[in-house]
Amino acid sequence: MQYTPSGAPLPTEDATGIASVLTSRFKLIILSSVALLAFGYFAFNVFQDSLFRYVYVNELVVESEALQGKQVNVIGALVPYSFERAGTDSLVATFQLEAGGQQIDATIEGVLDDLFFNPHSEITLRGSIGSDGVFLADQYRVKCPSKYEALDVENPYDPVPDALTT
Repeated sequence: MQYTPSGAPLPTEDATGIASVLTSRFKLIILSSVALLAFGYFAFNVFQDSLFRYVYVNELVVESEALQGKQVNVIGALVPYSFERAGTDSLVATFQLEAGGQQIDATIEGVLDDLFFNPHSEITLRGSIGSDGVFLADQYRVKCPSKYEALDVENPYDPVPDALTT
């Protein structure tokens, strides 16, 4: 055994000739690098939404020429009875969104949640407006309606009976 000023033995070398202290330090650097990369990846995904502009349907109608071809998030509500699928086996859906007294035509491909069809839900579509004026969505998000809304009291899509005919 060699003498060291602190009295501690020198680090031993493994079969590859690298001291175990360096091996531990190397492992710590690799682990820290992986953790930093994972954190960066998750932070990028979380803050990616802030890269796209949020507009309501009425704002999109006014600025449609300026926003044509640009990625935006458009917010609105599903227009009653406007939802259609291209066919029974198709995942392509066309519908209309409304907000502020304006409506737009929209298209999305995929399976949609039941909340999408709730008249109290706020729908956010991410995509771009095409040259034909149709909003082509590639992602959607549905803001849940308030849990205090009484959805079973009335069907908002049923016509209101005329008070004068009773």
